[in-house]
Amino acid sequence: MCKIVLASGSPRRKELLEQAGMEFEIWPAKGEEIISKTIPHEVVTELSEQKAKEVASAVLALEENHADITTPSDIMVIGADTVVAFGDKILGKPKDEEDAKATLKMLSDNTHSVYTGVTIVFISKEGKTGMHSFYEKTDVTFYDMTDEIDSYVASGTAMDKAGSYGIQEPFGLRHIKKIDGDYYNVMGLPVSRLVHELKKLGLE
Repeated sequence: MCKIVLASGSPRRKELLEQAGMEFEIWPAKGEEIISKTIPHEVVTELSEQKAKEVASAVLALEENHADITTPSDIMVIGADTVVAFGDKILGKPKDEEDAKATLKMLSDNTHSVYTGVTIVFISKEGKTGMHSFYEKTDVTFYDMTDEIDSYVASGTAMDKAGSYGIQEPFGLRHIKKIDGDYYNVMGLPVSRLVHELKKLGLE
């Protein structure tokens, strides 16, 4: 029996894993994100590794300190990080409304990419560890949406999102022209790729 731990507090990642039929615990990573890379797919891979390793270390420490009350089992910690990029420029959450408007005007009638890095840290019941990482890229093309940008930003919805939009929200849904790749990757977790990566590793 393998216990699964999601190293993220993202409600969308939680929802996607639940929809995939996985049973898991949530243990969000809380450490400072340290970025040494600049290329988007390397950044998300690096950050997903940091999150998975942080939580895996905490799980190991807990098991060592409470060996008398824990049931030995294999543990799998899943860390993930998602960025929106225009070319090689990573678009974070907007600093203010003007920043959000500028970002959306840049994305309007154009194609950008969404990258998610996923790292899986395996901990055997004997305490041995292993790690596997991958990333997924999805290209998103928007129609011209300049006539709705000001009202969307004024609603406040854009302010807590990388790239200043959420693909699953009405604004995003109304303006998607084309998606090349995994839709769920844009939501924050390429869950079908995750399942198939686990199968390749011999895990069902």
